[in-house]
Amino acid sequence: MPIVEHQQQMFLEVGVKVKQDLCYLRNGLESATLACTIDNRVTRVAWLNRSTILYAGNDKWCLDPRVVLLSNTQTQYSIEIQNVDVYDEGPYTCSVQTDNHPKTSRVHLIVQVSPKIVEISSDISINEGNNISLTCIATGRPEPTVTWRHISPKEGQAVGFVSEDEYLEIQGITREQSGDYECSASNDVAAPVVRRVKVTVNYPPYISEAKGTGVPVGQKGTLQCEASAVPSAEFQWYKDDKRLVEGKKGVKVENRPFLSKLIFFNVSEHDYGNYTCVASNKLGHTNASIMLFELNEPTSSTLLQEVKTTTLTPWKGPGAVSEVNNGTSRRAGCIWLLPLLVLHLLLKF
Repeated sequence: MPIVEHQQQMFLEVGVKVKQDLCYLRNGLESATLACTIDNRVTRVAWLNRSTILYAGNDKWCLDPRVVLLSNTQTQYSIEIQNVDVYDEGPYTCSVQTDNHPKTSRVHLIVQVSPKIVEISSDISINEGNNISLTCIATGRPEPTVTWRHISPKEGQAVGFVSEDEYLEIQGITREQSGDYECSASNDVAAPVVRRVKVTVNYPPYISEAKGTGVPVGQKGTLQCEASAVPSAEFQWYKDDKRLVEGKKGVKVENRPFLSKLIFFNVSEHDYGNYTCVASNKLGHTNASIMLFELNEPTSSTLLQEVKTTTLTPWKGPGAVSEVNNGTSRRAGCIWLLPLLVLHLLLKF
């Protein structure tokens, strides 16, 4: 901020003073009124910008249409500068002539400008481990303060200031440092100006989940392979070093950006075995082995046979019931075994 010579008191005795020594205005938004208080001892009066005469009495000397005369009375002489610009900043002088000698009074006009980001880095894609440099240049009056913040892609929120400068340097960038970087320029004249740069960090694939599964013969089975990578991984499936091609009878491959599924619609004995999932992108590849194994499930006929076998097995030992021709005694003697048979069936299921 310029230092202003405060000469107001010495002008009171000669009958001239400016209403304010400092005048703050916003660029292009406001008009500046420069008023000079005078008395009847003043015979001539003029407003000057540095050494340029703007108005002398009622006569306009400057060519700028934004400068107009507001009043020229025995007590006040004032002009107005409309839609002030940064080039209007500087000292303005009210000069008066009395019967004795000329006197002057000065006001300094300060034009404030809202922050504006005039240059910022473009979105960038970079491989993990490399260095990056981001730039954010801003203008304004007073000079704006520039800060950088990282917006986490997972949380969608700022994780704090990473730089309080126009330049942001990151050495050995990691995948966790990918996302948007927000540049903010502020100088308290207006609301901060914010712009973002998207940083994409590329890295080779790694398989995060690959689990084997058991499926009975004749049922539908699915093997899944999840991989994280930037750019997204491409998937391939192998069995016994032979690649499984799309369209094989009874088998389908479904690929998504981070997930691949190998689907068997009707599992046969031939399908069981070890499968290899390969995930790759331009930075590298990785693989994982996944087992499809047979899962035996008891059938209804097997369960029924077990129940019949249990029911018809003779009870030997103390408490056994002797057989008779009509079977009545056997049925009556086995009634107490029914709860045990029910429990046995429940455990089988």
